[in-house]
Amino acid sequence: MKQRCFWVGNDPLYIEYHDTEWGVPVYDDDKLFEFLILETFQAGLSWITILKKRENFRKALDDFNYQKIAKYGEEKYEELLQNEGIIRNKLKIKATITNAQLFMKVQEEFGTFSKYIWSFVDGEPIKNSFEKREEVPATTALSDAISKDLKKRGFKFVGSTVIYAHMQATGMVNDHTTDCFRYHEV
Repeated sequence: MKQRCFWVGNDPLYIEYHDTEWGVPVYDDDKLFEFLILETFQAGLSWITILKKRENFRKALDDFNYQKIAKYGEEKYEELLQNEGIIRNKLKIKATITNAQLFMKVQEEFGTFSKYIWSFVDGEPIKNSFEKREEVPATTALSDAISKDLKKRGFKFVGSTVIYAHMQATGMVNDHTTDCFRYHEV
């Protein structure tokens, strides 16, 4: 049996996510935006809750198309508030629209959001060597710095914990524990 990170558990959806996505470096703006939005909605909730609603979010948010989301008006906002398939949090829905608009501003400034976000780690993942659950941080000085910069640009729901989770999910840091079979693969 494969050894996985401590947080995976037995849910097939979690296992699939861990084995194929989590910690794999993502340089594609579309995918980076998707994770940013999912992390936004995850704030204060469990990641498995978000994973189980991921396809509902995909449908509700036009396949995470930030160009479309940036243009959402009051009608679409109200529609999202009524959508039982997603997290119906007013502030998080508004933040999604705002963040889509700001995401494109970052693209204008840096060419791609990927260039911007990966510049914080010089384009290369940080490979940590954590053996135990207790060693894996919720935030770091780097996630603090990225969070501060995003907030300065007007992004919402991008606290240091959310940003560190984003860094883990998109492979900016390899936080697979050293006993996990994925540790050496990503």
